[in-house]
Amino acid sequence: MTPTLIGRWQSRIYLLATIGVLVTLPFAFKDGVQQFHPVFFWVLFYVGLFGLGWDILYTRLQKLLWDHDWPGAIQLIAAIFEGVFLALLINYVGLPNVSRDNFDLVTYIIHYSVVWVFIYMASWVVMRLMFPRARYRGGAWIGKWPKVN
Repeated sequence: MTPTLIGRWQSRIYLLATIGVLVTLPFAFKDGVQQFHPVFFWVLFYVGLFGLGWDILYTRLQKLLWDHDWPGAIQLIAAIFEGVFLALLINYVGLPNVSRDNFDLVTYIIHYSVVWVFIYMASWVVMRLMFPRARYRGGAWIGKWPKVN
């Protein structure tokens, strides 16, 4: 299946809003229930926000590949690039609600990696089980169903 831009966006938002939030909860409560760290959810939000822009670039790059596919190895390279970009942006520029003062690079790397691995596994297994016909619509799971004659 070659995901379209809409399919990429829907998958990214769905996976970050479900799997991403569930995986982020232990990080947000790492010091106990009384000590909540919202910075992890802000990082997750910025991963999704910037990811919508990255998906435009990825869709264009995908069309340059001979089979117009986006294999898992390229997904890993893209994830590393996205993670490094966001870490540099937070560390040198800062983002609203995520400042250099409350940003720990080691914890960021662990959080980003764990979220990415769970989302990667969910996109290759769970999404295909929950939305089996999405592959016929470029990965889009919301939208018009194609007519079958």
